[in-house]
Amino acid sequence: MKKIIVSSLIFLLLSVNVSSAKVYDRIALYGESKYATGFKAFDYVNPAAPQGGKMVLPAYGTFDNFNPYIFKGVAASFVAALSFESLGFSPADDPFTVYPLLAEKFDLPEDKSYVGFILNPAARFSDGSKVSADDVMFSFKAITEKGSPIYRMYYGDVERVEKISDREVRFYFKKESNNKELPMILAQFAIFSEKYWQDKEFDKPSLEVPLGSGPYLVKDFQVNKFVELQKNPDYWGNNLPVRRGFYNFETIRYDYYQDTTVTLQALFAGNIDVREEYIAKIWMTGYDNELVKSGKIIKESIEHNEPATLQNFAFNIRRDKFKDRRVRKALDLAFNFEWANEKLFYRQYKRLFSYFTNTGMEATGLPQGKEAEILQQYKDKLPPEIFAKPFELTVNPDIYDARENLKKAVALLKEAGYDFVNGKMTDLQTGKPLEIEILSNSANGATFTKVMLPFLENLRKIGIKAVFRNLEVNIFKNRLDNFDFDMAIISYRVSELPGNEQRDYWGSESADIKGSNNIIGIKNPVVDDLIKGLISAQEKEDYVAYVKALDRVLLAENYMIFQWYSPYSRVAYWDKFGQPQTNIKTGFQPFTWWIRQ
Repeated sequence: MKKIIVSSLIFLLLSVNVSSAKVYDRIALYGESKYATGFKAFDYVNPAAPQGGKMVLPAYGTFDNFNPYIFKGVAASFVAALSFESLGFSPADDPFTVYPLLAEKFDLPEDKSYVGFILNPAARFSDGSKVSADDVMFSFKAITEKGSPIYRMYYGDVERVEKISDREVRFYFKKESNNKELPMILAQFAIFSEKYWQDKEFDKPSLEVPLGSGPYLVKDFQVNKFVELQKNPDYWGNNLPVRRGFYNFETIRYDYYQDTTVTLQALFAGNIDVREEYIAKIWMTGYDNELVKSGKIIKESIEHNEPATLQNFAFNIRRDKFKDRRVRKALDLAFNFEWANEKLFYRQYKRLFSYFTNTGMEATGLPQGKEAEILQQYKDKLPPEIFAKPFELTVNPDIYDARENLKKAVALLKEAGYDFVNGKMTDLQTGKPLEIEILSNSANGATFTKVMLPFLENLRKIGIKAVFRNLEVNIFKNRLDNFDFDMAIISYRVSELPGNEQRDYWGSESADIKGSNNIIGIKNPVVDDLIKGLISAQEKEDYVAYVKALDRVLLAENYMIFQWYSPYSRVAYWDKFGQPQTNIKTGFQPFTWWIRQ
């Protein structure tokens, strides 16, 4: 799942023995969780929030189905988030603990050879039918056998699934697996109704809305235009601790747009209620009107403590032109973040400097302690500078530094076998000029075009012809799914504690799976070993060392050109909403809001 947060786990015993099995009311990281047994609601919600009203939000691109687990088509993924439930839930202020949702308890043996999910007897689908062990088994089989191919790898450490009773399912792990995060991962996929899918094809895009067990039902939709969801009056989970204070609106509607900039006028016109701003210049200059000055529309920077989204220019290293890391570094030297931040972003951004920026596990300085011990095992397979000097970002404080960086880029290209031929940077072995197509999707609008112009000009100065293309969202997705690109602007959500998803992002096994998140095409045995190490690490100190080591190796290979991040969620909204009053930095959480009475 693209948005799953995963981490290495140990299990916290919180209940009693039942039939010699240890039964838990949570799965917690390193034995620590924030909320005690019997908690009533999370601290960042208002459990007494008024109910009712409507919120209209923007969505971008289009959709042709409602199942985000399949490879084909473009799903309206928010429908699944609002209408399907999973076995457990991890809150924004304790993301390393799974609390009960469809599952009432978790069954975990001392040898950690399996995880059992004991279902809540009250759990129901929206047609009133019970959620059963058969539904859980069906859902896992459908996702791994007929869903996007990446799920087969993602859940590859599961050996078999067994029905213990109508209310309990056990997932047994392969003996060679030492993947302690599996129970948390398995608690987080959506549960479908086996009966509903009996006469339907799970892997085919469809605009029939599947039967779910979540708080909302799809009331109406029109492809390319909108999806409207209505609160299920018979939703079974309203009083669960993990659901109190959430989903307070009677109706949630998503209106579709092709460009993020268009939604600003939609907000001012009252066509949408809330808009998250992604463009620094618009945030600084685009809200100077009476609606904002009078307070009818609120403009708010909401602080968060989340890891920075890994936004980047990704290389497709399946292409011969990008197989040499010196070529990749040369292109990095041509990108001038400082200029963009000064001229376009009003200095609102910081430059990413790690694959794990804002996690506290960034590889800085030289390798020390356990990280150094880990990397020494691969010394003959790694670039020597890993041990000799810290990783440094390309910086361009002034025009003179920018010129020097372009000279360094030319030198690197010459080392890699290129040189100027008739003014074009040419591969001397093949005689082919170095030409690049850089892709983005239309939702990014004109913003990236402005960022790209000086980047393209710098590339031109060193003899590289580069073109930038904004594609429709579905076309962009299709090209990335099929690895049909040179470079692309993409972003990865980064977990607070990186885990199993790293195999999907950077692991060799996912590099040839269409639709995987290993868009870059990394096949690096050292990276594979380091990912295995962080997944199986038994102690926190070892885990952190493996994350840092992985970061350092990825940095040294120049697989991407880092972009930027903000420590705030920039949100503008009509002044009719209430929000929980809390100092917890959870960022933008619209489904904890409500309409003021």
